Amino acid sequence: MYFRPDSLGSAVQLLAEHDALIVAGGTDLFPAHVARPLPEKLLDVTRIKELRSITVAADHIRLGGAVRWSEILDGDLPPALDGLKAAAREIGSIQIQNRGTIAGNLCNASPAADGIPPLLALDAEVELVSRRGVRILRLEDFLTGYRSTGKSADEILSAVIFRGDWSRCRSTFRKLGARRYLVISIVIAAATVEISEFGLVQRIRLAVGAASPVARRLPALEDDLKGLSSEALAQFEITEAHLAPLEPIDDLRATASYRLAAAGELVKRTVFAAAGFGDA
Repeated sequence: MYFRPDSLGSAVQLLAEHDALIVAGGTDLFPAHVARPLPEKLLDVTRIKELRSITVAADHIRLGGAVRWSEILDGDLPPALDGLKAAAREIGSIQIQNRGTIAGNLCNASPAADGIPPLLALDAEVELVSRRGVRILRLEDFLTGYRSTGKSADEILSAVIFRGDWSRCRSTFRKLGARRYLVISIVIAAATVEISEFGLVQRIRLAVGAASPVARRLPALEDDLKGLSSEALAQFEITEAHLAPLEPIDDLRATASYRLAAAGELVKRTVFAAAGFGDA
């Protein structure tokens, strides 16, 4: 059975009545079912207008769950989301960017998902809707493990929300892969930085992907960088203790030790770029 509702209310009702798999862009669904049949029931949410909207307000930014990566790239968004735009540009080919959605990237929960670190660096929250009501989860709490999330089977990820005033922030994204384009990441880093009128780091958020079962924030490093001047920032050394939340592995793309060293270097570059000093 193939359901294609045109309202969020209808979608929630159908999901409560049927054990259906939610489909938006389908860019993760079809590769995951090569040589095996698709689920019997699919719920296509691409016609739901509530999920396709982008809102930029003084106290929050809201991206509907079915917003596509190409729409994020083309959207009139503040500089605080430049890192997310840079990640959108790296997600597959242009065809994938035209189909893939922000909620699909999150619900697939790949450790190497390019979209997740910049969202973590923006203190993102996810909105989950079901017939039982609405839940809001911090993205860090939503991502529970390797390809695992806190979304219940009867819930739809309806939006990604960034609360507060981000008008003075800049963000950046860096990705390391075996080639320039169309590649699964070896390490990803994202940073959001606000510099005060006195030239000091007033607010900073850092996240690293592809180096743990889920992307991780680096709170100890954030704490140590806060309040630094540009001169102090240029001389700051990232230590293994700063990278302690990461759990890199050996695989076909890189060794764990290489990933850890690369993560430190990428984080340094993202911080410098977000602070407006260029790469380290």
